[in-house]
Amino acid sequence: MTILLTILTVLLVAVAVAWRIIKGLDGKQKTAIKDAINGVFESAEARGAFPRHPAFESDYLGTYPHFRLVEENYETIREECEALMKDRSKLVKMQALGGSYTTGKTHVAEWTTLMFKSGDFVEENCRLAPRTADLVRRLPGVYTAFFSVLEPHQRLGAHFGYYKGFLRYHMGVLVPNNNEDGKCWIRINADASDNARRDVSLIEKGERYCWKNGEGVVFDDTYLHEAANDSDQVRVVLWFDFRRKLPWYLDAFNRFCLFVIHHEPSVKRIRRNAIVGG
Repeated sequence: MTILLTILTVLLVAVAVAWRIIKGLDGKQKTAIKDAINGVFESAEARGAFPRHPAFESDYLGTYPHFRLVEENYETIREECEALMKDRSKLVKMQALGGSYTTGKTHVAEWTTLMFKSGDFVEENCRLAPRTADLVRRLPGVYTAFFSVLEPHQRLGAHFGYYKGFLRYHMGVLVPNNNEDGKCWIRINADASDNARRDVSLIEKGERYCWKNGEGVVFDDTYLHEAANDSDQVRVVLWFDFRRKLPWYLDAFNRFCLFVIHHEPSVKRIRRNAIVGG
């Protein structure tokens, strides 16, 4: 019992110290810390501590079975989403939540969201789609959850994601024509050497996936990727960033980092800014 209390005390002190340090940093310094943390995961991945993720994984339910709950309730989720789309002008622009890194060279993508969770739940938004929110509450390890709404003829330019301790899940909710024409897609270049070059033009070598209604896919968003809605209708996917499976020592490190990150002031601002009508 004494050893356990000592460990808990050390962890609490570490969290408090880390939070105080991060709170006082500027944006560039926080980015540097995030890059250093990603470097830990990337180094471990290169050594084979955990497998390198493919561009797209469709056979994920054996490892992450809880997403079956979402897919089994697709019709409920779609119904709530369709109701929201009747007045989607009220939704929050992704750029206001830190999504400006996907801005194209010619214009800002018309990309909005109803955010359910960013570390903590955004209760005001959850009340707008309560049955979907209730499903999200039952999913372990999900830190970010929202409807991602991309207007017709919009493209999110090639970019790299932000955190290696996550994997990303997408389920098509409103996909025009169920993508029979292949106009709603995401493309990923998962090649390690290409990603190390940090050259966004290498997206041309990537693999393309077309969303389908009620179907999920998992990927590592730190890989070079881009997305588009080339159709004439709005496209909506349900988006989760969730804690990836890691060896116990990396998992402990990841949980510690995520706890600190999601109690950091800038993430709290994201939750405030995400409130529809706020």
